[in-house]
Amino acid sequence: MLPHFLRAALRGAGLGLFLLASSALASPTNPQEGVDYVTLAQPQPVQAAGKKVEVVEFFMYHCPYCNAMEPAFEDWVRKQGDRIVVRRIHFPYTGPNDLEARLYLTLEALGKVDAMHAKVFKAVHVDRIRLNQQDAIVDWVAQNGIDRATFLAAWNSFGVQARLRQLGKLVGDYRVSTAPTLVIDGRYMTSPSLAGAGMRGGDRNAVFLATMQVADALVDKAASAR
Repeated sequence: MLPHFLRAALRGAGLGLFLLASSALASPTNPQEGVDYVTLAQPQPVQAAGKKVEVVEFFMYHCPYCNAMEPAFEDWVRKQGDRIVVRRIHFPYTGPNDLEARLYLTLEALGKVDAMHAKVFKAVHVDRIRLNQQDAIVDWVAQNGIDRATFLAAWNSFGVQARLRQLGKLVGDYRVSTAPTLVIDGRYMTSPSLAGAGMRGGDRNAVFLATMQVADALVDKAASAR
């Protein structure tokens, strides 16, 4: 179930498209609009410059599907090379004070995402560490090489707090209802639930592969329109 503040933000947004499940299996290399992806009614501004295509990944650290898809997504990003620019946005599942989202924003502010992102997923899903309280988060990052005072300064900074408060509006603007979700070029949205809607058998790896293939096609589509 969506948090109350997101239900309010998304009310009336025509989310029926996101729940579409086709009985026919479309080819992920030739994705169908409304089946494998949707086009946002209101395109969102992008931060990519020149001919590079922006890819926004909405994720949650505690989400098992986000964790399971991360290796496929990272591999896909490497294969795309300098064609794309990736932005990650932590879906604020518990509301405007979501501590996991705050953790990600703090790591981003410190320039530590590359070093710590995979470690957070491992801590939550492999080591079973509950990073849902401030003290637990601060203790864990300190044990993983980040100075406690430095982390707390960023954690409590105006910049992190301001960006945390903006997340609810941001996911509402993108019309994102869950994670993992990818938005290509500020206008095309896909996800495992869309790209794998017509697949049989429940093979998660196959669904993730289909999602990345749809993303491939959408990057090509966006690049050709440059």
